[in-house]
Amino acid sequence: MATTEWEQRLAAAWDSLGGIADDDEAAGAAFRARIDALADELPAGTGIAYFERACAFDSTGHSDLAVPLYREALALGLTGLRRRRAVIQLASSLRNVGHPEESVALLTAELTRDETDPQAADLRMAAHCVLALALTSLGRDREAVGLLIGAVAPTLPRYQRSMANYARLLVEPT
Repeated sequence: MATTEWEQRLAAAWDSLGGIADDDEAAGAAFRARIDALADELPAGTGIAYFERACAFDSTGHSDLAVPLYREALALGLTGLRRRRAVIQLASSLRNVGHPEESVALLTAELTRDETDPQAADLRMAAHCVLALALTSLGRDREAVGLLIGAVAPTLPRYQRSMANYARLLVEPT
């Protein structure tokens, strides 16, 4: 299992990613090896290990290699924050590799899920953002804008009702 000490070492590894240039493949490979070594410390068949490897590929420009790892992580079982992150990141990667329809389906289902973990619930807006991107990839720009306005409207200090109505009008058939 992932201990607090392991999670701290993982966080330190992720903190180091900020210093890697997007086009530095050698540094990306070294970062992935670091995450891989940490993942190897977990018991075989652990969803967390697959998830962290997927994140490392995704974060170093290899969404195509991340997709099967996210799928395996979810199949093996993730909970709370990691589960929600895996769904959002899988959906984003699917969009990146040319499967926006599947991205929309995943996120539409995810947004109907009643998330009890407060940290995972905090990612609801991120799910809306990735869903909006997937919708634009499908040429459904009005729906994407309506989705985002509708998601933001309840958080506004004023104009909540107006924005909710505008969001609805963007997606209603004319």
